[in-house]
Amino acid sequence: MTSQIGEALRLIRVFHDEAAKKTAAELKISSGHLSIIESGQKKPSPDLLGRYAMHFDIPLSGILLFAEELDEAANGGIKGRARGVMLKFLKIIEKYTAS
Repeated sequence: MTSQIGEALRLIRVFHDEAAKKTAAELKISSGHLSIIESGQKKPSPDLLGRYAMHFDIPLSGILLFAEELDEAANGGIKGRARGVMLKFLKIIEKYTAS
């Protein structure tokens, strides 16, 4: 799961159509730090995960479950393939909202 937590955070942010710079300001971290977290180069602290959940008004458990599902999708399997469809959908949303 930890390998996908950054991607889960990024997709949640993109789904909410929020720029990284605004999210970073709301979370009281630098844009560079957010980029490192979302790219998976560094694991987010539990405190940062909590602030992320509060900011987007979603349960922390939802973020963790989403990250786990992304990991499963990346590793294949029947459930993984179904969740992979959701991941592709979110990436399409990202593509068209990134203007």
